[in-house]
Amino acid sequence: MIRATTFSGRTVAIFGLGVSGIATARALVAGGASVAAWDDSTGARERAAEAGIAVVDLATADWSAFAALVLAPGVPLTHPAPHWTVERARAAGVEVIGDIELFCRERRKVCPASPFIAITGTNGKSTTTALLAHLLRSAGLAVEMGGNIGHPILALAPPAADVHHIIEMSSFQIDLTPSLAPTIGVLLNLSPDHLDRHGPADDAALAMRNYAAIKARLVWAAEAAAIGIEDDDSRRIFERLAAAGRRVMAFATADEARLGPRLYAEGGRLLVREPSGRGAPGSEIASLAGIGTLRGRHNVQNALAALAAFAALQEVVGDAAAVTPHLRGIAAGLGSYPGLPHRLEVVGRIGRVAFVNDSKATNADSAARALASWERDIYWIAGGRPKEGGIRPLAGYFPRIARAYLIGESAGDFAETLDGQVDHVVSGTLDAALSQAAADAARCPGAEPVVLLSPACASYDQFASFVARGDAFRRLVAGLDGVAMTGGGAA
Repeated sequence: MIRATTFSGRTVAIFGLGVSGIATARALVAGGASVAAWDDSTGARERAAEAGIAVVDLATADWSAFAALVLAPGVPLTHPAPHWTVERARAAGVEVIGDIELFCRERRKVCPASPFIAITGTNGKSTTTALLAHLLRSAGLAVEMGGNIGHPILALAPPAADVHHIIEMSSFQIDLTPSLAPTIGVLLNLSPDHLDRHGPADDAALAMRNYAAIKARLVWAAEAAAIGIEDDDSRRIFERLAAAGRRVMAFATADEARLGPRLYAEGGRLLVREPSGRGAPGSEIASLAGIGTLRGRHNVQNALAALAAFAALQEVVGDAAAVTPHLRGIAAGLGSYPGLPHRLEVVGRIGRVAFVNDSKATNADSAARALASWERDIYWIAGGRPKEGGIRPLAGYFPRIARAYLIGESAGDFAETLDGQVDHVVSGTLDAALSQAAADAARCPGAEPVVLLSPACASYDQFASFVARGDAFRRLVAGLDGVAMTGGGAA
């Protein structure tokens, strides 16, 4: 645990008593602060009280007593409207921050040179974070991984010169971290996501600009940056950083002649060129061929991002002249990467039919990465609480889908999109969808039919989280006759 000493002797309000809120309260108390913690959920308040955390009704509290409000990242800061605690804090002149801000302040106080790699983007954050942590551990380095993946940041080991903190950050977390200053900032990609949290409902373009600006903050604040250049917004951010003379490294899944990415791919081959070699061919450092946990073009980008982050770190704190040899050495760990739960995770098989849990695909762009991983015979379970644009951006993948099974709030809208293009049925619930998809896939004559849960939607209409949705899918698959459960592993 990290002791958050920068608020020692003062009182800090906390709103949101999930796992990260509990960890925040403990870190603050261990660092000498007092806390006043609250949550709208009675159950969350009871669990916090049982853990010995001071629960105080912030609606009736004296806000002049608080030095800061630590807000859970899932709570609205600006849109569609600030949460009532945010309004109370601002009225009292109390700063509003998140748990990663507490980490940043503690790092600056105790060990500002400790290696801190912050990773963001619309899609691929979790895989890139987990993959980079795996590669560094495989190379014998001390790693702490958390943030928006795994453990809350304040539950990790404290900053130290030889400890690498690899932290996934959502746009919400960046927004709550004003002193963010990582050693390396990684931006994978940008596409519309959670726009209702970043701008007015009647101006999607403005919301997207706000969203991109928040993501850009992470790489502008870093000592060095690694940026994917395959979408217009990310490419513009890269170009601005480069024009400002900042240390920035581009990566892309194909060579881009004008920008000359430092790391790029040819199919599944990963290549690197020397810093002065723009336009010159790169040399191969690894191949993803045959690595099932890194299947698909999206995982090519994730692998490049992880390697680019390592290369940037070497240039900042290591031996810049030996970056390419170091990359070749660390890339050896790619083959042992175990994959992530809920991301192209094969949970079971019945004969030729694979059952794949991609519950983490909460928007169309993420679902596209799953649909691109099979050429045909996809029995697709989709739906939930819809995101901006629905599944219309996936039209190019519709020919790969044998049949779609629609669930949740979005089922009606998705059915309209698929009408005349993809055979589909409104299943309503996940259990009904899986039963229908399993029966249909069993009759498929193809060599590799796949029942794919890749919802392209948030889970909150029927499940507490994408994790709960994926766990439910796994349990349902386990109940099918004749299934051989695989214990996970990506497709």
